[in-house]
Amino acid sequence: MRIVKHLCVLIGLLLSLNTFAQAEKNYKITCIAFYNVENLFDVKNDPKKYDEASPIMEMSMELRKKAYQNKLENISKVIAEIGKDVTKYSPAIIGLCEIENRTVVEDLLNQPSLAKKPYKIVHFESPDERGIDVALLYNKNIFKLINSKSQELVLFDEDDKKNRDYTRDQLVVSGLLDGEKMHFIINHWPSRSGGEAASRYKREKAAQLNKKIIDSLQSKNPYAKIISMGDLNDGPYNESLKTILNAKANKKDVSLKGIYNPMENLQKQGFGTIAYRDSWDLFDQILLTEPFLSEDYSSYQIYKAGIFNPNYLTTPSGKYKGYPYRSFSNGSFSGGYSDHFPVYVYLVKEKE
Repeated sequence: MRIVKHLCVLIGLLLSLNTFAQAEKNYKITCIAFYNVENLFDVKNDPKKYDEASPIMEMSMELRKKAYQNKLENISKVIAEIGKDVTKYSPAIIGLCEIENRTVVEDLLNQPSLAKKPYKIVHFESPDERGIDVALLYNKNIFKLINSKSQELVLFDEDDKKNRDYTRDQLVVSGLLDGEKMHFIINHWPSRSGGEAASRYKREKAAQLNKKIIDSLQSKNPYAKIISMGDLNDGPYNESLKTILNAKANKKDVSLKGIYNPMENLQKQGFGTIAYRDSWDLFDQILLTEPFLSEDYSSYQIYKAGIFNPNYLTTPSGKYKGYPYRSFSNGSFSGGYSDHFPVYVYLVKEKE
């Protein structure tokens, strides 16, 4: 059933792309992507972080080095290929989560798949108790950085208000994409550890912070173009997105200062970015504000949203056949990529 759905979406994408292909001289298209890279940790033990919990730290140093290098090669290949079949180039902007530090991102960009590409890094250390951060990569030839900051998400245990739960910050990056001002928010909301219901308040707090950031940007400019993306550990149907962010699945329902969630319709069609107990969900999402929904293509507008899930990113055999091909299993490197599929949106505008 999933194969049929994938074929239908692929056919639809190819047909719609043909329309733009016919007008190739008049339009340009760029890709914005997000990827949870699953425990991209280096081989060293950082005494300031709880990196012992990373799967790679369970191995001998010799095996760690091999696993780390294989992991870097795999992830760099994926990043280089997202959207390339359509745009002819790697994404202009890539949000990342589950990275340990800036060094692992630098090592990632030094891999053969990415070494010649003009990517720059935006990263801040976060206080997350697992020692993981978020980051943004941008093509410096397309995107000109104006400013960036890290917004702290302060959480306390519901039963013990003095006990702080240290988690990831939300990264806010502003700049010019082909001369057009845009803002990007990179998220990795608190996990469902302890159960979905028990941990729900944490993700709702994360959604409140996200809304506060968006409101702040829109108070300065109601027409601000904002893209918020990340592993939200909630689906498009959860209260964090439906009520707090008030994200809409249909463009016609989005008013000025509103938020559009193109991933919701994908989720309703049965597509997902993660799998658990033979059930798919779509936690990795990209949200856009209303100015991306205009039919005036003199500036960038959303064209398509999708999940990047080529065959090599799926587990080839065994109990988890068809699931995202994860990197680590039973204390060893499995040869895979991540337990999440990347997501992306295409933006298009008329060429000048």
